Amino acid sequence: MSASRIRDDEQIHALPPRSLLQLHPIASYFLLTFAISWTAAFLVAAPKLLRGEPLPKLTSILMFPAMLLGPVISGILLTVRVDGKPGWRGFLSRAMRFRIPARWYASLLLPPIAVLLTLSLLKTFLSPIYAPNRFYLGVLFGITAGIFEEIGWMGYAYPKMTQRFSPFRAAVLLGVLWGIWHWPVVDFLGAATPHRAAWLPFFLAFTAAMTAMRVLIAWVYTSTQSLPLAQLLHISSAGALVAFSPPGVSAMQEAFWYAAYAALLGVVMLCLVSLSRNRNFISSPDTQTSRKIGPRA
Repeated sequence: MSASRIRDDEQIHALPPRSLLQLHPIASYFLLTFAISWTAAFLVAAPKLLRGEPLPKLTSILMFPAMLLGPVISGILLTVRVDGKPGWRGFLSRAMRFRIPARWYASLLLPPIAVLLTLSLLKTFLSPIYAPNRFYLGVLFGITAGIFEEIGWMGYAYPKMTQRFSPFRAAVLLGVLWGIWHWPVVDFLGAATPHRAAWLPFFLAFTAAMTAMRVLIAWVYTSTQSLPLAQLLHISSAGALVAFSPPGVSAMQEAFWYAAYAALLGVVMLCLVSLSRNRNFISSPDTQTSRKIGPRA
């Protein structure tokens, strides 16, 4: 056996074994994120829960910031542990990508337009109870969530998921998991809290809306590779829901208008994806690779 062959074999055997995190980077992220977020939410609510007392509004408000620890810690930790320095440099590059074509910033108008259009149609054809609110300071409620959550969702999880699924399928799956992640605080979201008997319909409608919103975020991110724009879209979405949610609706009416909003936003996204020039958004990773390589001679 030649000396060079021996050296090659030694280098192969000298490679460190892949860790469990590297073998399962997607599952590791969601398990870690849910564990941190839900545990943090429970710790905030524990004093009341252990005494059998109902959760006051202040406790529910504090639960959500605690949950933000999950996506942030998991996203940063796994980027470093799984991808090392190259992955961290790539993350920082996407996190600092503000200089993109101006037309993509117009996408920030889609969430508030979709919310207002949904409520205006329901107000016109069903009931004045759906008249949108004008609580413009509500936009501020989305800032913290948008900035911190997207570090994990789009900064780490989505790029990993697109290595196994098409960007569209990855976005839908991520959207469903994103909606489920809100489970500990979902009964405190919206204007008609608590939702009581309408909890399940509202949760399903909320998850559908988050899934449609995630497809929009992913569609823009796939074309721009800009994490700040993903964060701004998240802020726009959350801010619009807080600012314009009709204050007088019942819990079931709130579930209904969230479902209508999800349907409208879903139709808009299907149209945008169908008309988009970025065909890679609906292509599988293998198809994208073959397109880059081109036909063999």
